[in-house]
Amino acid sequence: MVVMHAITVNRYGGPETLELTETEDPKLGPDSVLVRVKAAGVNPVDWKIVAGYLDSIMYVHFPLVPGWDVAGVVEAVGLDVPEFSVGDEVFGYVRKDEVQHGTYAELVDAPVRTLAHKPASLTWQQAAGVPLAGLTAWRSLARVRVAAGETVLVHAAAGGVGSFAVQIAVAQGARVIGTASERNHDFLRSLGAEPVTYGDGLVDRVRQLAPEGVDAAVDYVGGDAVAVSQELLKDRSRVASIVDPEVTRRGGHHVWVRPNSADLAELGRLCDAGKLRVHVEHALPLTEAAEAFRLSQSGRTRGKIVLEVGTR
Repeated sequence: MVVMHAITVNRYGGPETLELTETEDPKLGPDSVLVRVKAAGVNPVDWKIVAGYLDSIMYVHFPLVPGWDVAGVVEAVGLDVPEFSVGDEVFGYVRKDEVQHGTYAELVDAPVRTLAHKPASLTWQQAAGVPLAGLTAWRSLARVRVAAGETVLVHAAAGGVGSFAVQIAVAQGARVIGTASERNHDFLRSLGAEPVTYGDGLVDRVRQLAPEGVDAAVDYVGGDAVAVSQELLKDRSRVASIVDPEVTRRGGHHVWVRPNSADLAELGRLCDAGKLRVHVEHALPLTEAAEAFRLSQSGRTRGKIVLEVGTR
């Protein structure tokens, strides 16, 4: 029996449930490729799945290998895969219809709809940090119809999704105002945003920069971000949130991102053009997946957390 190393979970719980184990290599479906994993991105949804928070909306099976983000090399292709060849370097948001076989492993079977060719300018760690966060930023900005010359308010702008949203909006010709703690203000300036501190008085601080309000807003933090945004928006419907489902009741948009090869390839082009920088705050070995969960749960990470996966 061929085995690989992977992080597995056998019950719902916290970081303590993660174990490094040996498991069978994944099967290769007809429209999938087998990816030898170089790095796996860590996202808040990973620990939320392990905690059981998504049980009501997705089928979750144990033993479970967490992780949806990947960067690696194609090791084998399925029967109907003209898009990729053995040896191709790829990255992807490998979310399947059911949750069990994730990317915290040496090998992952990835449907072609979840992958694109890896940007040549990125390291493995950087590439693994792009897919879910980058696609989420891309889709949320599209939902609020950001256009050149407009002013966009980005909540939690220094985080994984927010830092991508800032750069994508800037690349689209928008002016960006981003909320973050003061320690992250220089970081936001380096991405092209005008920083403001979140918390009480945010509306007034934004109006000091944009007296007539903002054209669009994207929320990556929750709390009162949607309500604050709508006080500042010229059109109250142009707000999207990935955190607060009540945004739809208020006339805005709730975003749950899906895998999309074309959009992922576009993000790759922005990276190679120097318009999208990937900040990896923590790169940990696969054996420290539990610590990666704890760092993500803290909510204080600037940019991305990535697991480095060994090869055999």
